[in-house]
Amino acid sequence: MGATRRSFEAGHRPKFLVIVDDTPECSRAIRFAARRCARTGANLVMLAIVDPPDNFEWLGVGEALRAEAEEEAAGRLEEAASLATAASPGLEPERLIRVGEKDESILHLIEEDQDISFLVLASGVGSSGPGPLVSSIAGRMSGTFPVPIVIVPGDLADEAIDALAG
Repeated sequence: MGATRRSFEAGHRPKFLVIVDDTPECSRAIRFAARRCARTGANLVMLAIVDPPDNFEWLGVGEALRAEAEEEAAGRLEEAASLATAASPGLEPERLIRVGEKDESILHLIEEDQDISFLVLASGVGSSGPGPLVSSIAGRMSGTFPVPIVIVPGDLADEAIDALAG
């Protein structure tokens, strides 16, 4: 985890990482990250994480469930990429799908891609708390996390995000 980021070395560019899921606040993180990327010349990485199927090895059910989940994740990534390019025309986000536990998948990607400089999350809205990713990553691991975590308030309007992100 302690590897030095390479995002500002020759031949590298910083990347903002956004986790794409089906939470309502996800669009806030996407917009913020897309606007920051456009403002700073960084790249945007969008990651969708698929839960591994339970042990359904009987007649290939596990593989079918996994393929279906990956197809749904790919659809979410396409919608998210559309939101990002609408917020920052010309931006072409990198789209990734991983199968595994969310926290582990995020950490492994950050370990693999030394250009990832920021993780952008949005907090939950309403009385349900800060949201599952903010709770697990920013809450439990913030002191040992390998990159800064940007938490966007989940109820910010587009205009407010644009004013903050550039």
